[in-house]
Amino acid sequence: MSDTRRRVKVYTLNEDRQWDDRGTGHVSSTYVEELKGMSLLVRAESDGKVIGTLFLFKCDDVEIFIFKQDTLIVWSEAENYDLALSFQEKAGCDEIWEKICQVQGKDPSVEVTQDLIDESEEERFEEMPETSHLIDLPTCELNKLEEIADLVTSVLSSPIRREKLALALENEGYIKKLLQLFQACENLENTEGLHHLYEIIRGILFLNKATLFEEDEKFLSEVFAQLTDEATDDDKRRELGMDDLQVRSAATDIFSYLVEFSPSMVREFVMQEAQQSDDDILLINVVIEQMICDTDPELGGAVQLMGLLRTLIDPENMLATTNKTEKSEFLNFFYNHCMHVLTAPLLTNTSEDKCEKGRVLIYLLMISVLKE
Repeated sequence: MSDTRRRVKVYTLNEDRQWDDRGTGHVSSTYVEELKGMSLLVRAESDGKVIGTLFLFKCDDVEIFIFKQDTLIVWSEAENYDLALSFQEKAGCDEIWEKICQVQGKDPSVEVTQDLIDESEEERFEEMPETSHLIDLPTCELNKLEEIADLVTSVLSSPIRREKLALALENEGYIKKLLQLFQACENLENTEGLHHLYEIIRGILFLNKATLFEEDEKFLSEVFAQLTDEATDDDKRRELGMDDLQVRSAATDIFSYLVEFSPSMVREFVMQEAQQSDDDILLINVVIEQMICDTDPELGGAVQLMGLLRTLIDPENMLATTNKTEKSEFLNFFYNHCMHVLTAPLLTNTSEDKCEKGRVLIYLLMISVLKE
């Protein structure tokens, strides 16, 4: 007989602020090596049997948990993504709540694992914040960069303030203004200003608001124009391109942060990308090519990219619901659009019955990925 204490219903809050039933299953907590943290895992229930992974929640990455009722745990995770576990028994709810508080370093006797910024934030579970209550942004000027950086950093601990900041940035077209300041700082060789802009843009990325970056009428065209302009000096071209080792390493680090923060968001992007791009330039295929062509004798970059690739194709950290399965969609995409790129060196090597010196480790890395 299954443990009814761990039997739960999973709900998510939709765009209409209504709770959608995502299915019934059994919840457990476990340490996931790939994610380097504790996770809650709910496996779907069908005729009394566990049939697979339903949800995987990274407890240590969720900034706020709310314990609303004796048998209900509600929290906020990612962009407009509210989730709830409704337990069949209070004992099971208390047990999981204690584990959550243990990971968060909080007292399980309190109803919220993280201090709220203000009382009005509790209204998140009733309605979205109104536009009239958005965060007031400083004027986008060079002498305000430190203030802007402090503001962006300060909101990251609160899902509500993150959301309000994202709406304010979007409504005021703030990203374009920041890009203009970036150009001004470069022209003035204002290193301190560039450091503040780094903190600002990094914080904005962690708002996880795709609409902030979807519209781009000028910036990318300027970048590509400089890349193709013969008058662009070598130093500037190296900063803009991906062939420079430092730039490539920095890009890998940024990609690593994104995959660690939200692998589902990265999967969603690459599947959308496939609808309008050739396989050769798909993000994941570029990652595979970089892994295969790593010139570092110690293969430091290749090993890092291998770990990211394994995280993305690991079925154990993919979302699944009764209506839509990320696992089947993404793996189907990967096998159709990326597998031939990953296996090409292996097939070439075996068909020619030879193994180039120095490529053995690369092949072992690819085999390690395929084992997933």
